Parts: sequence; C-alpha cells; structure tokens
Amino acid sequence: MILVTGAAGFIGFHLTVALLSRGETVVGVDNLNSYYDPALKSVRLLEISKHPNACNFQFERLDISDRDGMEGLFERYKFKVVVNLAAQAGVRYSLQDPHAYTDSNITGFLNILEGCRSSEVKHLVYASSSSVYGMNIKQPFSSEDRADHPISLYAATKRSNELMAYTYSHLFNIPMTGLRFFTVYGPFGRPDMAYYKFTEAILSGLPIQVYNMGNQERDFTYIDDIVEGLVLTLHAIPSREPSQYSNAPAAHRILNIGNNSPVSLSRFISAIESSTGCTAVKNYLPMQDGDVPSTFADIQDLTRLTGFSPSTSIEAGIEKFVRWYVNSR
Repeated sequence: MILVTGAAGFIGFHLTVALLSRGETVVGVDNLNSYYDPALKSVRLLEISKHPNACNFQFERLDISDRDGMEGLFERYKFKVVVNLAAQAGVRYSLQDPHAYTDSNITGFLNILEGCRSSEVKHLVYASSSSVYGMNIKQPFSSEDRADHPISLYAATKRSNELMAYTYSHLFNIPMTGLRFFTVYGPFGRPDMAYYKFTEAILSGLPIQVYNMGNQERDFTYIDDIVEGLVLTLHAIPSREPSQYSNAPAAHRILNIGNNSPVSLSRFISAIESSTGCTAVKNYLPMQDGDVPSTFADIQDLTRLTGFSPSTSIEAGIEKFVRWYVNSR
C-alpha cells in the first residue's frame, strides 16, 4: 500500500493515476486548500474515480499539518511506501503568507517523518525543489553542490526538509529519497505557473508578464517524464552508508529530476504561440524577488540509479498542455 500526499495536486494526481495503472493500492491525502481554485483539484479527483482500478484508491481529506489526523492515518493503514508531494507551493506567495509554508512544509513534513518512524515504512520519497540552489553560479546544478543560500522562504523550507529527512534516516534507519523537481508542466497543471497563465492570457488577447526582461531559462520538465522518474525512484531504495562529508550513516539520498535541457523564455513563449495560433503581447518587467535567472538540472545520478531518460521537448509538451487547456474550457 502506497500513501501519496498531495494526491489532488498536479504531480500527485498524475502519480496516483500511474500507480493505479500498475495495479498498486493507493491512499491519497489532500487538504484541498484554496491556494488556487479547488475546483481543479476536484476535477483531478473525479478523473481518478473514473480509473478502471479506482477501487484500489482511497481518498482522505486531511491537512498534513494536523498532528492528530496524521497519527490516526498511519495507525489505520500499513503503508509500505510514502510519497510526500503535499506542500505549500509557490515562491512568490511565500513573501505574502510565510506561515502557510512553515505550517505545511515544516510541521507537516515532521508529521510525515513521525508517521514513517512509527509504522516501519520501507521507503519515503519526498518532493524537494530546484529552488534550493538559489542563485548558484555553477551550472548545471548538481545534487552535490552547496544549497545553503536560499533566496525565498519556500526554498528554505524545502532545504529544511532535506536536513530533517537525513536526520530521521540516520536516527531511525528509514530509507528516504528527496527529489529536487525542476519546473514541471503539463495537463491538469497549476494555474499559478507561467505556462498556464501565459496560455490563458494569450488565448484571451491579454498581455503576458515577462519577468527579468525575458532573460530567463528554465529546465522545463513534462509531467509524464516526472512521473516516470518518480515510479523508477520508488524501487531504488537507498542503503545505509556514510556520506562523503560525514561519518553519520543514513539511508538517504538527494536526486535532481529535470529535463537536463534548459529552455529560454523566448522559446517557451514561441511554443505557446505556435500551439495556440496566437501572438503574445509581452509586458517586460524586472526580476521578481525570490526568483532566479536560470535553472539547469544535472540528472546523472538519477539516470545511473534508475535509467531515467526524459524525452519530451518543450514544443511537444506545450502542445499537449494547450490541447488539454482548450478542451477543458
């Protein structure tokens, strides 16, 4: 039995569908918060309910920051694997509501760790983020690079998760893998993300907000590639061993999961224009606080361990997203 937190979220939804298709039994947890329109989360849950193996899915509406609720969850079910994708997302929003990030990403993650400790979970896979690299100069970003200069509270909470996970893995011998996600996009995606907002604006004839005067690159990674990497990672359970920096052994590893191919903002916008058949009206603005000019994932470790090989170009992925977006209106 697999626990997927954030099951009504973007990545959690797609992972749940993939696991059900593989015959797994899944318990999905989500608090259905209003960070963006909860109606989209309800649509995702409806899609799961239509799956041929939907009888193997159980949904629990629960906030992972609810200590008593999470304790009860781990008592009711005997999870072999836990995938923690629940979090308060969004770099810019962390400047507006910082407490939401400590509640979900720190307290909530501690509840996940305690649940794994109490129930002898065989593998915890949890979502970290490329944002932990901050404005690191060296690229591509390697999981061996220093990640101690975050430039947003969101990034700081994700780096904190990695340290908390290492500690629990060392103390209680729980195998854990942290995945640093790089700009995930695709159908059923988050409305606060640039590809969604740009598509919506371009189709409506409205201007798009292009930050840093357009001088940005992102390692955009299509959702199907992300889910493939997640599923492969579930079976790549780390063993207990010292790190190259410490004699404190832990069955813990951190891996980048991205496309290993950064895309310029201009190419990204061109892909949306091509798929929509419309020309964007661009409003150029300075860099936003907490944002970074470029991300680029070194995925050698994930590829070596699992054979992960992302294959979706930005043009192909955006075309699939736009088709879904238009059909869902």
